Amino acid sequence: MRIDDKKLVTVFGGSGFLGRYVVHALAARGHRIRVACRRPDLAYHLQTAGRLGQIQPIQANLRYPWSVERAVEDADHVVNLVGILTEAGKQRYTSVQAEGAKLVAEAAARRGLGMVQLSAIGADESSASQYARTKAQGERSVLQAVPDAVILRPSIVFGAEDQFFNRFADMARLSPVLPLIGGGKTLFQPVYVNDVAQAVAAAVEGAVPGGRIYELGGPEALSFRKLMEEMLLVIDRKRRFLTIPFGAAEQLAGVLKYLPGAPLTPDQVEQLKHDNVVSEAAKAEGRTFDAFGIRPRTLEAVLPTYLVRFRPQGQFTKGSPTSDQTVDPEIAPRP
Repeated sequence: MRIDDKKLVTVFGGSGFLGRYVVHALAARGHRIRVACRRPDLAYHLQTAGRLGQIQPIQANLRYPWSVERAVEDADHVVNLVGILTEAGKQRYTSVQAEGAKLVAEAAARRGLGMVQLSAIGADESSASQYARTKAQGERSVLQAVPDAVILRPSIVFGAEDQFFNRFADMARLSPVLPLIGGGKTLFQPVYVNDVAQAVAAAVEGAVPGGRIYELGGPEALSFRKLMEEMLLVIDRKRRFLTIPFGAAEQLAGVLKYLPGAPLTPDQVEQLKHDNVVSEAAKAEGRTFDAFGIRPRTLEAVLPTYLVRFRPQGQFTKGSPTSDQTVDPEIAPRP
């Protein structure tokens, strides 16, 4: 890409888990980035990822149209990464993932801007899961407003700051058992966060055709139980598994959803009833990482670089990765 092809990219949700990696990926390619988020102070650390003035945090909230309009003003491309795993306060699935995505897309359309929308494998307007329904509604609204938008559907995303492996590894430090909802048979295709970020950056640069939905999964489809086994192997701990039938899990989630941080919600239980892997249709049509020329990294290659702290003696445990193995030069530094 020539110097004069560099873009000003507005990244909604740029201060989040995936967002920080997307900002680093875009900055490394020479683009200017406007990090649009509710708390700009949480994005200040990202300014060190680029040259002076290359990365600018700005306040924006998808519930307020005027802030979205201001965030996309004079931009060349828009990336929307905003999403929530659980509802809290005014942050509702519909307002954030459906109406919020529509608001961003319409603002981009009025200016003739290209757009990348982050969705999720399993997005389906007929799903019993409100999370999955609103993700699909957001996709539809984006494609209606910006027909050549690129939609990305990753499976579960893992990396140093994830809320999946870190959460269960922390649980394994204190609890003698780990829960397996539905027997832990649900399949996932874990995808490394920086691989997804590189796909976003490539989409911004027009590396793949627009108006399509791409499904991003890692090299392996593993059951939830297998993911827990892999995690326990990395942190060098042995724990028993407790199978919780879906019916019992729904009742338990009905209570846990009221606790701080909502450790489990009925909507999450509903999502666990369905495999979260790349579809055969996406594979057949080339709507996967292959379209981006990206070879996704494995759990085995990445998990030891950040879960080592959960080992009984941390990085001093025998067999732990050496210091030069725990740092990936492509990983965004943690603030």
